Amino acid sequence: MTTTDTSAGLQATRPRIVIGGNEDVDLSQGLLRMSFHETVQGLTRAELRFGNWGLKSGSIGFLFFDRQKLDFGKAMQVKLDQDLLFEGRVSAIEADFGEGRSPELAVLLEDRFQDLRMTRRTRSFSDQTDAAIFQQIARDHGLQPNVDVSGPQHKHLAQVNQSDLAFMRERARAVDAELWLDDTNLHAQPRTRRNGTTIKLKYGADLREFNVVADLATQRSSVKVAGWSVADKKAIEHEAGDDTISGELGSDTSGASILGQKFGSRKEAIAHTVPLTDDDAKSESEAYFRMAARRFLVGSGVAQPNAKLRVGTYVDLDGVGPLFNGKYYLAEVKHVFDGTAGFRSEFMGERPGLGQAQ
Repeated sequence: MTTTDTSAGLQATRPRIVIGGNEDVDLSQGLLRMSFHETVQGLTRAELRFGNWGLKSGSIGFLFFDRQKLDFGKAMQVKLDQDLLFEGRVSAIEADFGEGRSPELAVLLEDRFQDLRMTRRTRSFSDQTDAAIFQQIARDHGLQPNVDVSGPQHKHLAQVNQSDLAFMRERARAVDAELWLDDTNLHAQPRTRRNGTTIKLKYGADLREFNVVADLATQRSSVKVAGWSVADKKAIEHEAGDDTISGELGSDTSGASILGQKFGSRKEAIAHTVPLTDDDAKSESEAYFRMAARRFLVGSGVAQPNAKLRVGTYVDLDGVGPLFNGKYYLAEVKHVFDGTAGFRSEFMGERPGLGQAQ
């Protein structure tokens, strides 16, 4: 894992719109507002809004209603200097005619997860692991699978009137995996194997704003998943506790630990997963415990524009006090541009532990 210091150097003030490998200067200069949104669940989307009134072919009128530059299916890239922020295709076009201002045209884009979002199926998988299922779905859509997940082999799994994306998200949650695309590579990996870079941010410099909450309301002392093995004719169960997240804590104190000290034991039983084997119960209980534990600390920040701030990276924060200094995993990132606040990167980071009081 590498660490990047972003405290020095000039910052780009506008995103660049690239079509067919070349920047479209008219679109770059005509961009009024932009929002690019990425999460750990896969499917990155963007909104680009342009002024749609001006001089064209020697006369004043609408600029983009000819569908030459902005059209359905148009592949576009958004870059910060030479770094790629987003790549996707236009899936929606919006015209905005506001009172007292010039007409605007917005295009909404999605990455190639759109193919999976819009493919709905009913089918079953027999005697397969989640890794094999992810690989099959990737190949169904002409994507190269890059899958590194653990988990049991399932006797039977059903995809019932679900999109391929919804089904993959459901299975990813069950095995503590995250989904993302890199060009034509579809990745499915646990957070602990994603090996993202670490970016240092200091409050008052690169980090403009930061708000963080340490909340025990969603924490649990343990999570139990129970079911019935038809083959063995016996009850099965597994209970995941604080040791499940210990490898991600470092010197911090977990929410489950503080919960036990201050309020007592708070256990949860998950009833809807219906595991069929001991391995199923273990995998699901640990995944649910980690999901809750990682959200003990949730911080929202605004930073200088930085294309390296992506879901899967860590930000190492300084200047926010001993309880909250340290690394946060970026689970959601937005890159935003408008004429009022300029270009900035917004993020939501998660952390399973509270720093030591001083």
